Amino acid sequence: MKDDTRARDDAASASRGGSIIPVAADAAEAKLVPSAEVYAALDLGTNNCRLLIACPTEGGFRVVDSFSRIVRLGEGISATGCISEAATERAIAALSVCRDKIKSRKARRLRLIATEACRAASNAEGFRNRVAAETGIRLEVIDRETEAALAVIGCSPLVDPHGRGAILFDIGGGSTELVRIERDPQGTEATPRIKAWMSIPLGVVTLAEHFGGRDVTPQSYAAMTAEVAKHVEPFAAEHSRDLDRMHLLGTSGTVTTLAGIHLNLHRYDRRRVDGIWMNDAEITTTIARLLRMSYRERAANQCISVERADLVLAGCAILDAIRNAFPLPRLRVADRGLREGMLVEMMREDGALSGSR
Repeated sequence: MKDDTRARDDAASASRGGSIIPVAADAAEAKLVPSAEVYAALDLGTNNCRLLIACPTEGGFRVVDSFSRIVRLGEGISATGCISEAATERAIAALSVCRDKIKSRKARRLRLIATEACRAASNAEGFRNRVAAETGIRLEVIDRETEAALAVIGCSPLVDPHGRGAILFDIGGGSTELVRIERDPQGTEATPRIKAWMSIPLGVVTLAEHFGGRDVTPQSYAAMTAEVAKHVEPFAAEHSRDLDRMHLLGTSGTVTTLAGIHLNLHRYDRRRVDGIWMNDAEITTTIARLLRMSYRERAANQCISVERADLVLAGCAILDAIRNAFPLPRLRVADRGLREGMLVEMMREDGALSGSR
């Protein structure tokens, strides 16, 4: 492949259900749009299967149901080139839950996507045919540019309203996307626009499988960071200048986990994590804290859990490579991304939300 220029119900489902996700950063209370359609967005990634079901409101959308399960669809693909039978079974079990939720909520407007694992695996077509036969879900495999664009739509409300823009990154299981987004200083449109983007075929699963994610030494951590840096460097060489009034904006299990650890949460809480700011020193301190933990200690931490214990340090290495390439003093954490982007895009297409596409 060339570079391009959580197993459980969502722990936050109870708190997310009924919450308002604003399209604009300053959107507050909002009422449901009359006769609102029910929308569903599903993202089957290399590591996670995630579903979000929502209805449009006057200022965004209201989440009515959600689901997240770690399925590790991409487990072993870097070595075998194929989605394994075990991974297929895990994915089908999770997708069956998603199908039932979609039906029970009577969602009619759907977008059901798959990302890097289904882009990379030689047996991806057979996998998708089996999913369709056993669950009724027909997965759309999106390219990396579309993945980056959806992440921007989902996360752009968290760009500092007083800033110029952000370097957005999405650390996935099998790939990582970086996007430079900026507001037009001469225009009246406050929504940041994509100025440049890249995708690399390295994510937490692929990196941990290659370097080892269970027992991470300072040396192996440095090697992971250096490997990612090689992929990021060409993009950074062209787009890391003139960073005045910009910040990092991260969407991934890596950054939300870091935020939970930083806040010393006994249990992950999306309401406290989504939108939090972390400065450079706080990120460094939190990563160092994770590096001092044993695998057993990471697995016992409620913000990490056994499902992420062997992946979180690979994610931190990716984050460190990005931080080194784009030395910005602040990171804003987003517990939102592709699913929110899909929902906003569908609602805008239907005229249920205002805003340019």
